[in-house]
Amino acid sequence: MAASSRSEFYESSKDLMCQLPDDATIWQNLKAAIASSSGFQRWQLEQQGDNSLNGLTLELRVQRYLRETLETLAY
Repeated sequence: MAASSRSEFYESSKDLMCQLPDDATIWQNLKAAIASSSGFQRWQLEQQGDNSLNGLTLELRVQRYLRETLETLAY
C-alpha cells in the first residue's frame, strides 16, 4: 500500500471511529434489547420465587441473566 493510500485509509478509519458510539452507549442499547427479549422475560418469570433478584437493578438482573445463560451454554 502506498504511503498516500495508508494515510487516506488511516484518516477514513479515524473518521469512522469518531462516528461510533462509546462503550456506555453500546451497553445501554444492548441492555435494553436484552431486557425486552422473550428469553429474558421468561427467565425473570422463572426467577420469581428466587428472592435474590428482589431489589436488583435492571443492570444487575441483565448481568446475572447473561452469566447464567453463558454458563448453561458452556455446560
